[in-house]
This record gives sequence, structure tokens and C-alpha cells, in this order.
Amino acid sequence: MSESRALFKTPRLAAFQVTRCQPLFVPQPKPHNVADWLKLAIKRTAQSFRLMVGVQDYQNYVRHMQVRHPDSTPMTEREFHRRCLEARFPSEGGKMGKCPC
Repeated sequence: MSESRALFKTPRLAAFQVTRCQPLFVPQPKPHNVADWLKLAIKRTAQSFRLMVGVQDYQNYVRHMQVRHPDSTPMTEREFHRRCLEARFPSEGGKMGKCPC
């Protein structure tokens, strides 16, 4: 029995251990008045509609890069949107992708 358990044990490597935890998103302060609540609702509704039609959120990407990858520089907005379009509608030959029509 002990031999079979030893076969399935995986060695603990120092490279795969978690050294620090980071939040998935940066918490935003809650709005205090009606106008701020309305602005937040409009902003999130617009973001939802953009994601439904496939337009990625550049500000969310920049925030992610600041939190998760602070040592690297984020892409410019133009490069970011070009990368998203290329991922959705590949222009290279031989790749099957969705038609933008």
C-alpha cells in the first residue's frame, strides 16, 4: 500500500509555491450620491454592451497589468484593440476564424 501511495505523490517544488497573494481587482470606493450612482450604472452598462459585441475593455486591461504585472509596460490602446481584433478575426492564411460579415 505504501508503495502505491509513493507513486502518486508529487514533489513540492519551491518554484510552484505561492509567495504572495494579490487581489483580482482593485476595490473602488462606493459612490455616496445619486449622480455618482448613475454615472457608475451607465459606465457598467456600457462596458457590458461592449463585451457582448466583442469589444474588450482597455481600462480593465491596464488595471490588470498594474496589479498583476507591475514590472512590464502595457500595450497602447491601439495595439490592444489590434490584438483583440486579430484574436477574433485572424488574418493569417490557414487559420479558421469567424467572418466579420
